[in-house]
Amino acid sequence: MKYLSYLFILMPIILFGQSARTKSYMQDVAIHHGSKDGMPNEKMTSIFLDHGVPVTTNKTSALKWDGHNWSPIKSQVSKLSLTIPIPPANSGSVLSSVEYQGGYAIGTENGLYMYSAENKKWEEILPQDEKYKWAPYRVAALTVDSKGQLWFGAEQGVGCYNGVKWKLYTGKEGLPFNRFTCAAAGTEGVVWFGTEAGAIRFENNNFFFRFSLRWLPNDFVNDIVVDKDGTAWFATNKGVGQITRRQMTLDEKAAFFTLQTETRNQRMGFIAPNNLRVPYDVSSSTPGISDNDGMYTSMYGAAQAFRYAATGDEEAKRLAERSLTACKWLVDITHEPGFPARVIVPIDWPEPLQDPENSHRMNMAMQKSDPFWKDINPRFVKSKDGKHLWKCDTSSDELAGHYFFYGVYFDLVAKTEAEKRPVREVVAAITDHLIRHNFCLSDHDGKSTRWGNFSPEYCNSIWGWDQRGLNSMMMLSFLNVAKHVTGDTKYDKVAATLREKYHYHINAMHGKEFFPPENVVPWDNNLGLMSFYGLMNYEENPELLIMYRTSLQNSWLQISKQQNAFWNAIYGSLARNFSSKTEEGFFNSGKVFPEAGGFTTQITGEFKKVPPLGEGILETLQRIPLDLIGYEMDNTHRLDVLFDQTPGQKPGMGWGINGFALPIEERGHVRQDRDGFALVTQEVGGGNSESEGTFFLLPYYMALYHQLIH
Repeated sequence: MKYLSYLFILMPIILFGQSARTKSYMQDVAIHHGSKDGMPNEKMTSIFLDHGVPVTTNKTSALKWDGHNWSPIKSQVSKLSLTIPIPPANSGSVLSSVEYQGGYAIGTENGLYMYSAENKKWEEILPQDEKYKWAPYRVAALTVDSKGQLWFGAEQGVGCYNGVKWKLYTGKEGLPFNRFTCAAAGTEGVVWFGTEAGAIRFENNNFFFRFSLRWLPNDFVNDIVVDKDGTAWFATNKGVGQITRRQMTLDEKAAFFTLQTETRNQRMGFIAPNNLRVPYDVSSSTPGISDNDGMYTSMYGAAQAFRYAATGDEEAKRLAERSLTACKWLVDITHEPGFPARVIVPIDWPEPLQDPENSHRMNMAMQKSDPFWKDINPRFVKSKDGKHLWKCDTSSDELAGHYFFYGVYFDLVAKTEAEKRPVREVVAAITDHLIRHNFCLSDHDGKSTRWGNFSPEYCNSIWGWDQRGLNSMMMLSFLNVAKHVTGDTKYDKVAATLREKYHYHINAMHGKEFFPPENVVPWDNNLGLMSFYGLMNYEENPELLIMYRTSLQNSWLQISKQQNAFWNAIYGSLARNFSSKTEEGFFNSGKVFPEAGGFTTQITGEFKKVPPLGEGILETLQRIPLDLIGYEMDNTHRLDVLFDQTPGQKPGMGWGINGFALPIEERGHVRQDRDGFALVTQEVGGGNSESEGTFFLLPYYMALYHQLIH
């Protein structure tokens, strides 16, 4: 069984009032029943409760749940069926039926009908509200909710009748799919619909789509029953699934993800997705590596640093310190001072890591489309002591993560000189390496890595035009972090040269590419926003800060509707900080863009208004699933999706009818740097890998520290 419930044995927490941290909400948790529980991997046609206990059946067998296993039972226990009067002529086959108001309602191939016990006759129902008037067909779902309202599901959509009037729902009202198979009522007005492509819950006037292996053993739902605690049981084409509603707080969820990360995603202090020997089974996890261990470890360390600053938890300080040690090791192990490795593994790492002949062949093929692609061997280099291998060709991803973490750690965790010293050392080493090598990461072959070139020659050439804005902004951010952490003014002088001679600050005004579509990659959003954090927080020049704030706005407007809690937390914290500086008179010297008239007053006044992001961040944090396996999720069939019509846009891009990305638990994303508008998604590794809990922890503790949520 795919049980997540055993992980609800959580670390103790201290409750102090109904803040966002401690206020309870309902968390959906999926459980798949399989062969270990006595459930065959075959089509189950019905499911019902026998004195509160689930029973499922198919043509040949019946199984009863005892709380631990499914056991065969005698076939005399069966789901009760209604005995209804003969349906009207030409109504077609009866697909669904329910008792209603002392009579019956039936759904057929050709319509919706009600039978009155008083009049003893059938009446065809033509539902109508202020938007629609329907003659329903293929009415395969019928139920009566806990409030006595009649619900149906048909080809046109969903309808609800309260005894007086109808309310009808289509994709325009948020209904995701309309090939119905069944329906069932829960408590407090909740209604579940089964479809040929998943299950839909209607609750508080919203539809929630539960599909893919994240939620169900199979998307074809034949029957549903809901027990008294709100747990929904599903008979599908591949056995039985269950979705429970667990009462949680965000602090409990954070403890859950910290425990997961520490037990299944931590290796020698590094944080990375794990490997699952049995697909989708987290109990089979083994340590894994990625191309970006440095960035993932940095982001986890930053999460713990924000946690320490927000809560004072000593465990958070210890985990942040461990992350610092690991990230510094990535720098200390390599061929020369300041070059950070991507990954470190023991010399006897069990997975095959390098094949020089195949690697060379692949690199040559890559160079046909990318002339800057490196043919470097070995990619895993033996450490000087011969005990480890470290991976080279380090990219800007690692640098963005490192500098983001080092600044946060320096400010929020390192209090004593002894604690600050290693941060100063590693930041100085990396930054001096970049300066020494003309603002490039110089690999063990003496050449720049493929994605580590921040040089003026690259940024201001035709070859680097699509990276110009981002890389210029990132390099200025690295220098700002270095000046702040080390206190050495030489980094200010280097930054001044890049601005005055090579116009890096002008380049940085366009910190994000948004057209053409082939130049828009979601991980650049991650790198850019993490770099904006150091760039703006440590900038002392009011004119530059206004320029960077404008660039931040332009970048954020392109991604603001993706419902990414981390990106919104970064933007919200920087926007509020800028607004506070405006209030404090930081821009009121009269010397800020004096030649531009009232520009400074106008722009600072405009940016003084900070959009309310807390509610959206909170909703996304609550809806992040507890299951961070890489499920494939295809939303292209949905009725409530608008497809992106941008010229040249790749297929399968779009958003919900509200203009925002689909809810996070209905997408396959479990990483920060993904495109929320991609309708077909699956993480690298698929069902063979589980991502770390940083996906929740970093935006949660960052938003908490910056008081974006309370």
